[in-house]
Amino acid sequence: MRILGIDPGLQRTGFGVIEAQGARLAYVASGTISTLDAPRGQLPLRLKIIFEGVCEVVERYAPDCAAAEIVFVNVNPQSTLLLGQARGAALAGLVRGDLPVAEYTALQMKKAVVGHGLANKAQVQEMVRRLLKLPGLPGKDAADALGLCIAHAHASTVLAALAGATPLAPRAHAQYRKSRVY
Repeated sequence: MRILGIDPGLQRTGFGVIEAQGARLAYVASGTISTLDAPRGQLPLRLKIIFEGVCEVVERYAPDCAAAEIVFVNVNPQSTLLLGQARGAALAGLVRGDLPVAEYTALQMKKAVVGHGLANKAQVQEMVRRLLKLPGLPGKDAADALGLCIAHAHASTVLAALAGATPLAPRAHAQYRKSRVY
């Protein structure tokens, strides 16, 4: 399974691509989509760059699925809104490529990669380097995107095992009261 990870950002959107075969993970590519050359006041242009960049990555690496980071509210509401728009542009690019998209919080990704949710960027970079056997540290945004790929590889394996364990049976013991099941 080829997984594309996206770490959304208005200035730099990180991306990473890995191959997952069981517990074996292999690095394919990573990088950033930068909007730093676009004028700061040109939000629509910056969103277009993110959208087209994600579309290009999807086309070039042909992933089977994608994992994106969920954005939380920051101290500055304006920054949160701008980040949310960048995330929307990235998600639109993924959906345009007909990819199923899984979403993970930064805490979930850090827990899957480092082992605890309070890891800093340097710890994530180092663990991504080790897990994917990279010769050097990936950039911060690319490391987060690769971390999302790793988190999804682990989670999808567990979820597939759970789905195949036993099918859910209809509840025969349910009681009906005023058209509600209890």
